[in-house]
Amino acid sequence: MLRIVRLPGVFRPRSDTRLLAAVARRQASLRGGAVLDVCTGSGFVAISAALAGARSVTAVDRSRRAVLSARLGARLNGVRVEGIVGDLLDAVPGRRFDVIAANPPYLPAGDDELPVRGPARHTEAGRDGRMLLDRLIAAAPAHLVPGGVLLVTHSSVNGEGETLERMRDAGLEPAVEVRRHGPLGPLLAARAPELERRGLLAPGEREEDVLVIAGAAR
Repeated sequence: MLRIVRLPGVFRPRSDTRLLAAVARRQASLRGGAVLDVCTGSGFVAISAALAGARSVTAVDRSRRAVLSARLGARLNGVRVEGIVGDLLDAVPGRRFDVIAANPPYLPAGDDELPVRGPARHTEAGRDGRMLLDRLIAAAPAHLVPGGVLLVTHSSVNGEGETLERMRDAGLEPAVEVRRHGPLGPLLAARAPELERRGLLAPGEREEDVLVIAGAAR
């Protein structure tokens, strides 16, 4: 069983984290390949990939405590994970990977100012929830080997169609790897009336799909 170390203030793995880890493990290129886990948090996805046979695993996060948690968790599970403190793919200039997995913050917020501290930095991602997601999609092709794949999680509230379109525009071949339907999470549910007013939710809508979308390098 995978064990984690979570220092104070580090994001706790949730169902979308575990969903992403499961999809990553199914990628044929993961075993024996180079894997990058962006917005690693506790390192759950990175450690899962290392246990599944990745040749090398790198974990990136803006939080020093998150990166340290990932390193300690890897040691606890008897695997090696390189931890880097940095901003998304800017943290790995010039490097390419077989699998890039990311569970970025994707909660629609009141403005486009990204929090730099506190619990909100784990969840808030601008007015449409896409500020980090779109940056990842745009930058990923330069960091994927031929045939490599970008895996991202987000909610249907953020716009499934826009993600597919942005991946195509970036030169990636998109596909929905998994879709899980259910009630809005507590944070989204609390903001539902405001999200309705902004057109991100239909009137009375209180359910969402949590998606893992893959973009394959051509």
